[in-house]
Amino acid sequence: MLDLSTMKVGSKSEIIAIENSSIKSKLIEMGFLVGSSLEVVFKAPLGDPIAIEINSTVISLRKDEATLIKVSKKN
Repeated sequence: MLDLSTMKVGSKSEIIAIENSSIKSKLIEMGFLVGSSLEVVFKAPLGDPIAIEINSTVISLRKDEATLIKVSKKN
């Protein structure tokens, strides 16, 4: 199981789990739902922040927030 912070720019994946944390409900409200497809569109040089396209919307996450989202790669 990979976490979103390890994905490379251009990688497409599907959310398989979101770890319990104080921001889990906020991630769900933004559309990070199990089964949703997403794509990494930008990563800052040091890996923080990360821009994710999900549901035709680009959302920026901190690296520590992205580690909470577990994904599987899509071909």
